[in-house]
Amino acid sequence: MNLADQVLAALLVYGLPALFGVNVIAAIGAPLPVNLMLVAAGSFVEQGEMKLWRVIIVASTAAVLGDQIGYSLARWGGRRWVARISRKVGCEAKIQKAETLAKRWGGLGIFFSRWLVTTLAPWLNVTSGIADYPWRRFILWDVLGEVLWVVLYVMLGYIFSDRVQAIAEILGNLAWVILGFIVAVILGWKIVQYLRWQKLSQREA
Repeated sequence: MNLADQVLAALLVYGLPALFGVNVIAAIGAPLPVNLMLVAAGSFVEQGEMKLWRVIIVASTAAVLGDQIGYSLARWGGRRWVARISRKVGCEAKIQKAETLAKRWGGLGIFFSRWLVTTLAPWLNVTSGIADYPWRRFILWDVLGEVLWVVLYVMLGYIFSDRVQAIAEILGNLAWVILGFIVAVILGWKIVQYLRWQKLSQREA
């Protein structure tokens, strides 16, 4: 079985403990198919195998806990520790993207990365910790974003119970499309600013 099949099998056999464990580990930064797991959990809720409120509470708590671990390690471990770890796992590019997102959007970047650009969420935890982003603000945006993420994916699984794999793949591809769109908008805005500055410089000359 591939990793996705193993995760789904663990959810089927162990239920909520598997959901909790996978969510914590994924939030710290492990590349696990957690979106697929949430969609599958929603499908199990629709089939009567799980309770909706339990799934939402367990998954949200696990995700927030994993985020806090990543934030805390980076805040007290420092940039050197992060640089050493990122080189070993080959995620330097994601760290840089997360730093750009954090500088540009602040708390909203934390919020949107929880549910919209989920691939950057663990690395935004790290960059927030390095930058000493206030913990109270971090946990506020973190909780709001993670609960929205869990509810969104679980309800999609609940509504489209018979198309779990297809929905998870679509959402995964959509996240990268949205990320690309955000980057393109930022670059376009920078270009417009540069052209305006050039025109003003020419007029003054």
